Formats: sequence, C-alpha cells, structure tokens
Amino acid sequence: MRFIRLTLFIALAGMLAACGTPSKFKTYNGPEITSVLVDKSDRKMYLMHHQKVQESYDIGLGFQPEGHKQFEGDGRTPEGMYFIDRRNPNSNFHLSIGLSYPNPYDRAFAASMGKSPGGDIFIHGGPPKDSKNRKQDWTWGCIALTDKQIEDVYAMVQDGTPIYIQP
Repeated sequence: MRFIRLTLFIALAGMLAACGTPSKFKTYNGPEITSVLVDKSDRKMYLMHHQKVQESYDIGLGFQPEGHKQFEGDGRTPEGMYFIDRRNPNSNFHLSIGLSYPNPYDRAFAASMGKSPGGDIFIHGGPPKDSKNRKQDWTWGCIALTDKQIEDVYAMVQDGTPIYIQP
C-alpha cells in the first residue's frame, strides 16, 4: 500500500511540474492577421487585420539596415513584398517564421552581378542566450524580436500571409 501511495505521489508531482513549465507554443483566437507591415526606418513591425493594427513591435534588423538586401552576407534586410512561407519550431533563435526571399527578381539581379542573393530570411527571437550580441541591428538580414514576442507572432501569423517591408 505504501508503495502504491509513493508511486501515485511521484506521478502527481511529475504532472504538476509539467503543468508549470511554460510552452513556447501559444494559441491565438483573435482576428485573422491579414498582413504584416515592417517599417525599417522606425524599427517597427505591425500585425494587421485589414486596415487595423492588432499588434506592434520594436524590431532589430540586419547589421547593415539601410537599403534592400541584394547579396548573401550583405547584412541588409529585404524591402518589398514577400510572404510568410515556413516555420522553424527548433530555431537557434527560439522560434522563427520564414520569408519568401529571394523572389525571382532578387535572384535575377544577384545573378546578373555574378553573386548569390542569399536566403533564409526569417522573423525570429533574440540572439542565443550565450551570445554577446545585444545591439539593436545584429542579424544577417532577418527581423529580430524578443523570444516572448516571437511566441505571440508565431501563433498569430499564418503561412501565406503577405509581409510588406518598407525602407
């Protein structure tokens, strides 16, 4: 009898401990996010439901934030219209949501210059915990949020959502 009580106590303690562990995966039941707007000059990102701002965030950009991304390694964040096209729940940057960069125009321009346009542009969380990089514009061209913010955005923004990035 004592063994059964001890086993039940351990199982209950384990379940309670699991309940207290916050998940990075949240749910969202609000209005559909119909587009994402990024204003690079103001370092702001807006989640939109048609013409209404649902949420806004301060962001970090690539380490060379001015101008449109043209080549791999240039440190710029793209400008123009793209789409959310993938997610990475196991990102080195907590969570990440992929952008459809490069588009055919980006690839053609880079090819005409004999270079690669690069790729793997994401909206993601902060730098890994062991990183010394804490300045505002630190990515290789991505859009950076805090880990808590990317959890919200990851839940709110669906694949296929257009993202407009303006200078």
